[in-house]
Amino acid sequence: MANHSRILRLFSDFARQCFGDEAFLILEFYPDEWPKQKEETPTPTVFYSPYLPTGEIFQALTPYLERIIHDGFVGFGMANNRLGMEMFYSEEKVLTCFTGNHLKVMDLLAKHDLRHRQKLFLPADFGHDHLSLQCHARHQLPEELAQFSDRDLDYLVFCKELGDALEMFPVEDGLAFFLSKKDQDQVERCLSGHPDYAVFADEDFGAVILDWNDFVEECERCFEGDLFEYQQGLQLRDLLQYVLEGVSPQLKIKLERILSDPDQRFRKALGDHRKRLDPPEEPRLTSERFWYQGVCRNQGSDLRRDLIRHGWYTP
Repeated sequence: MANHSRILRLFSDFARQCFGDEAFLILEFYPDEWPKQKEETPTPTVFYSPYLPTGEIFQALTPYLERIIHDGFVGFGMANNRLGMEMFYSEEKVLTCFTGNHLKVMDLLAKHDLRHRQKLFLPADFGHDHLSLQCHARHQLPEELAQFSDRDLDYLVFCKELGDALEMFPVEDGLAFFLSKKDQDQVERCLSGHPDYAVFADEDFGAVILDWNDFVEECERCFEGDLFEYQQGLQLRDLLQYVLEGVSPQLKIKLERILSDPDQRFRKALGDHRKRLDPPEEPRLTSERFWYQGVCRNQGSDLRRDLIRHGWYTP
């Protein structure tokens, strides 16, 4: 089995040298319900924590770390999109780094005696099985793990405990993306050029995309806010579009691909396309703002009340 203390030291050094003061935790594990069709391949669910001090993440992670490292149904990592850094230890027990500073990361790995190898075989190159800790007989487990109860060895239990402790939330496949520091710098330059958006320039742009997805999800369920709050969500999409129109073609394609799923879902959530809400004068955009064409069907009482007052339902 992997040396969990060595992996802990590696993550600790990586966090200290590459993440700065804060990061977010990534937790990936397989669901408790498997696909009904045999030909369907099960995929793990990805969870993100909010940005937190790295010390707070390690404090919460440490009691679970040995179980997470050894369980074949669980992967974990840490990232800071604003700095373009991510380290992930997958359920296949493969360590992966995403970075725009390869020399710094290679130097760090070398200090942990992880050298470059021209030919590296991975579990995915061969037929292999994923086994949870509960699949092993007690005598096959390291002494530290053998002392846990069956319940404490259940990855669904300890992953939920960790997720609850750090208020982690599920992220759909299309939104489990990585933005490099170069990407973030482009976005920062773009937002800095607009007086209303400059305040967002040094924020993690990935978090803004997730905020838009959260707004879409709320509209799909039932938007419980009022008209002002609904328009705030639409203006979030204005900001995203402003960035799309202000970055390089390559980054625009990347961001459009990330936004395609929440955008498509929001189109489906809209009703009464004959009318549109008035968009603000700023920012000036060249693209058609589909998000103002109609209003979400699933309206709470506050939004419906405000729409009535503004004459939305007048023939």
